Amino acid sequence: MPQRRSHVAPSAAQTELAAALTALRESLDTPTDFPAEVVAEAADADAATPGLDLRDIPFATLDPLGSRDLDQAFHLERRDAGYTVRYAIADVPGFVAPGGAVDTEARRRGQTLYAADGTIPLHPKVLSEDRASLLADVDRPALVWTFSLDPAGIVEEFRLERALIRSHAQLDYASTQAALDRGEGGPAALLPEIGTLRIEQEKLRGGASLNLPDEEVVRHSDGTYEIERRHPLPVEEWNAQLSLMTGMAAASLMIDAGIGILRTMPQPDEKSFEAFRHQTEALGRPWTTGRYGEYLRRLDRADPMTLPVLEAAASLFRGAGYVTFDGALPSEIEQAAIAAPYAHATAPLRRLVDRWSLAICLAVSEGRDVPDWVRESLDDLPALMQESGQRASTLDSATINCVEAALLTPLVGSTVDATVIEVRGERGTIQLADPAVTASAPLPADTVPGAVVPLRVVRADIARGEIEFSV
Repeated sequence: MPQRRSHVAPSAAQTELAAALTALRESLDTPTDFPAEVVAEAADADAATPGLDLRDIPFATLDPLGSRDLDQAFHLERRDAGYTVRYAIADVPGFVAPGGAVDTEARRRGQTLYAADGTIPLHPKVLSEDRASLLADVDRPALVWTFSLDPAGIVEEFRLERALIRSHAQLDYASTQAALDRGEGGPAALLPEIGTLRIEQEKLRGGASLNLPDEEVVRHSDGTYEIERRHPLPVEEWNAQLSLMTGMAAASLMIDAGIGILRTMPQPDEKSFEAFRHQTEALGRPWTTGRYGEYLRRLDRADPMTLPVLEAAASLFRGAGYVTFDGALPSEIEQAAIAAPYAHATAPLRRLVDRWSLAICLAVSEGRDVPDWVRESLDDLPALMQESGQRASTLDSATINCVEAALLTPLVGSTVDATVIEVRGERGTIQLADPAVTASAPLPADTVPGAVVPLRVVRADIARGEIEFSV
């Protein structure tokens, strides 16, 4: 369940925080509003009606509560020798005209950004939250992946088709998890079974999941803010396995066709592994046997030392990027954490690159040539996605920094107890319990991770998102 931090109540600090968050959003050169011609084109956009009709299949979506930009819908069923998984993706390639106003603006934005005071969407909401979204009880064109899994969850075969579908239910994570815990049936009844099998296949491949707690700034209707930190629910991890399976299928299609864009990450080198081993020993949770993914999965989420271990493991999950090819394959095609070639192909409403992956995969599946617009713009994508990724990272970290400074404003001059997560020389990363702020601070000599030390709050600058402590 979510662990909520103390909120920032309406006050002078609250007013200063609101101004700081507005200034931060405006500094990113990604305006919330769209040019009039982009909105007009999105409102008129209409994808052709598919010839294949799958509306009799009871698809369902599973997203955070209240979501409107629904990229994926699933249908799970048992068959005699395994399972059939259908995974429908919003047909964004069918709605967005290459070279048009919506396409041009989407290339500038790269991805949907999630700010504390609302989203900065990739596409106009008339498209992303209405016409192309897989909302319940409306007919929608979609790109439907159909997987045949054996009893162990291994993909025996798959296909991709464009079809007309109708989602019958919009599920959210918390209520779906509760229903599954009660043993209830419903659209997600097989998700724990299939998701667990796919996680086991990930283990056998040598894949690894970091699963750090989510940290999100929440704005309430009364104008107050708080930071919510929580571990993903099991249902989220099971659901993520459907997306990972689809991304691996998309990668295999593009590799076989000799054209595509892959999401890659290099395998950590021995120096990184050795440093991580030393860190786990210092934290009292030594990694001595097995692959690092297996070690991370065995960590007890209730253990207070698990978070410091996961923070240390983040050094093994670096260097992710995109690589394109049209002809010869690049030398590196694997995503190391997944332990397989992988492509982003399941979130086209919120991420630019997925539209290219889907357009390629559909053309290959239908035996057509890959569209010219895809080939002509393929090499532009890595830089566009890197730039948008940097904006997203800046927005996320700076927003949290500003809110944390506001949380600590009333405590300036006070002494607080801090748990040490990581030590780097004379400084380290610390975690406060109330308010639950994570920050960098100077540490007493010979401090070890896991220790609790008293620190004085010297300064909290909301506008800059800076906090200063002293020993």
